[in-house]
Amino acid sequence: MMDTDVIVVGAGVVGLAVARECAIHGLSVIVLEQASHIGSETSSRNSEVIHSGIYYPTGSLKARLCIEGRRLLYPYLDSHNVPHRQIGKLIVATDEGELEGLGRLLRQGEINGCDDLRIIEGPAVRRLEPMLASVGGMLSPCTGILDSHSYMLALQGDAEDHGAAIAFQTPFLSARVGNGYFAVRTGGRELAELRTRFLINAGALHASCIARAIEGLDPSLVPETLYAKGNYFRLAGRAPFSRLIYPAPQTHGLGIHLTLDMAGSARFGPDVQWIEKIDYKVDETRIPLFQRAIRRYWPALPDDALVPGYSGIRPKISGPGNSAPDFRIDGPEVHGLDGLVNLFGIESPGLTSSLAIATETLRRLTGSAIH
Repeated sequence: MMDTDVIVVGAGVVGLAVARECAIHGLSVIVLEQASHIGSETSSRNSEVIHSGIYYPTGSLKARLCIEGRRLLYPYLDSHNVPHRQIGKLIVATDEGELEGLGRLLRQGEINGCDDLRIIEGPAVRRLEPMLASVGGMLSPCTGILDSHSYMLALQGDAEDHGAAIAFQTPFLSARVGNGYFAVRTGGRELAELRTRFLINAGALHASCIARAIEGLDPSLVPETLYAKGNYFRLAGRAPFSRLIYPAPQTHGLGIHLTLDMAGSARFGPDVQWIEKIDYKVDETRIPLFQRAIRRYWPALPDDALVPGYSGIRPKISGPGNSAPDFRIDGPEVHGLDGLVNLFGIESPGLTSSLAIATETLRRLTGSAIH
């Protein structure tokens, strides 16, 4: 006898979106969360940007799910009264050598399905944002910002309204494969074992550890999750910008960019700092690095304008010097275990893509058993 149709491990934004999608399709759902509240790690420690989908390789999951996710996300935020604004983004070239890269980025974005991008020359950039130092830029009008916590609360409410339950302070310990089910052991106040038809690993930073604790899953199919810490510094005072400002993209991130929150306050980040274990302390020794990067596009940044904000950690499945890999949504077609989906390397644009990732995850569970 089954205790539930679905167990989702992790109550971050993707786990909540998956739980909501499953519950809406009539499945009974339990979400296991080791913390005492939703979205306590990666989901609440990011730039809160709604990405357009321009950066990702043709045909990749990141490209497809970001575009699909954005198109689903704005109507969802509207219908659930989640604070958000479509304020647009400027990607700026600070020297002539970066202009060619903007052209490539435009073409990549158009291939991916972004139909509102446009290249603008330096004078036009300065008319939009007079404080920028730029020889040209690319405007992405569909980029926006949202209140990520309010969004996660909306997902949680939808999931629970359709019968899903979240078990807080209940870590996943292990799972073994039975005859048409998974027996999942949980910790917390009391040890328990639950039987479920479907098991979805949305553990983000912990996804690889969770996968290694699933008996019968080939260990060679479990990537190592590496930790890329990103520090954020807040701007003391109000920013002289009305849009998000991004430099030309870098290998493992989008550069130290300026984002605005729903109150209009500005923050800069993230950088990329590879670490061995989870540590959220903001590294204040990075301030000079931030100042140099920011002054390439905002030369008037005051010396004492940056104050420590917060940090986040991205679950990377490739290390320094390697190109950023695609999302991995490993269903039975990958590992051969019916009813199991592992989500690996779900970093940016995971927040934007979350509703589309949920749809894709459900599809990977072999649809005939669900619909």
